[in-house]
Amino acid sequence: MIFLIEYNRPKGRIVTFREFEDSRRLEAQDARLEIELDLYRKGIDHEVVLLEAASVEALHRTHGRYFFDLEQHLRSACERFK
Repeated sequence: MIFLIEYNRPKGRIVTFREFEDSRRLEAQDARLEIELDLYRKGIDHEVVLLEAASVEALHRTHGRYFFDLEQHLRSACERFK
């Protein structure tokens, strides 16, 4: 699966989240470019990424910063140092 994420870093939240089958890679790339161009025209500084993972659950494990709030990040970091 391919996942398109537009992330508002200052607010720590996902603005756009879309899933694409692997066979729709070009469509995912076009969607990413469209979002980036629109954000540029509007002067908005968001992070826009395409990520690949076997599932949404796998994406949560590998790129949790997009899905967890600050408190969850801190809790997770503290657990790693126990």
